Amino acid sequence: MTRDKAEQRILVISMLATLAVGATGIAFGILSGSQSIIFDGLFSGVDASMTLLALFVARLIARQTSERFQMGFWHIEPMVLALNSGLIMVLTAYAFVNAVTVILAGGRVLAFDWAVLYATVVVAICFGMYLWERRANTDIGSDFIALDVKGWLMSGLITSALFIAFAGGWLLQGSAYEYWTPYVDPMVLAVLAIFILPVPLRVFLKALSDIFLVAPRDLDTEVRSVTDRIVAQKGFLDSRTYVARAGRSRMVEIHFIAPPHMPLGTAGDLDAIREEISAALGGPDRNRWLTVTVTGDSRWAD
Repeated sequence: MTRDKAEQRILVISMLATLAVGATGIAFGILSGSQSIIFDGLFSGVDASMTLLALFVARLIARQTSERFQMGFWHIEPMVLALNSGLIMVLTAYAFVNAVTVILAGGRVLAFDWAVLYATVVVAICFGMYLWERRANTDIGSDFIALDVKGWLMSGLITSALFIAFAGGWLLQGSAYEYWTPYVDPMVLAVLAIFILPVPLRVFLKALSDIFLVAPRDLDTEVRSVTDRIVAQKGFLDSRTYVARAGRSRMVEIHFIAPPHMPLGTAGDLDAIREEISAALGGPDRNRWLTVTVTGDSRWAD
């Protein structure tokens, strides 16, 4: 199975599992009266819709180019990641505001037995999917799957916290501290929102840097190291490098500046330089756009 096919298969399975968890969360949230469980279900629903969109983009990227998109579809990937993480941030912020409102209103009574049953089932599903996807992605190396793995981990941690809180609230019933039970659900929701928010925020900021083609420092350093060596070996005057990353793609443009009367040899000699650079950057890669030129006038390189 090819990398693209494996990626798409995993995303389909994840989407179906996420839809199942989301529907379960909303149903159990209504039965138990828990806003945090409903939030958990909505979180899964957003994740499933984004997984479907990610699957569509992954299939586009596998096509590489078309007549209208001759530079490929890589640029769509960070847009999807930004949309996904942005929606999660908005949902999380809304959940926090809602939780604070309920706390100020005196809390909410819920059915802890339904809540504990829900948390037990969903924790098993989330961590099972997390471990399976993480292991599968070690060979695939997909940013989409990596984001999905984080989503399952976050869902598992969220539901684990829900389980602990609901189990504690269940134990408090009939005790001297029963008056705290109406606050269990909104307090858990508020705390979860605070801890969840940094995760999609990091993804969102990285996606924005890809959208605006901010040069990644690691790739820039790697390319400059290779071109400096080529300049010294071949007798070029200097080089100009331009790099960017958009999702899984790496765009590398290199211009070597040669003395005006420097003999460059045959086209095969220039191709040998390109092959050497390509090998130094990791070898042939369908997700890398590499351009190497040689000019005697630095104007064409700036």
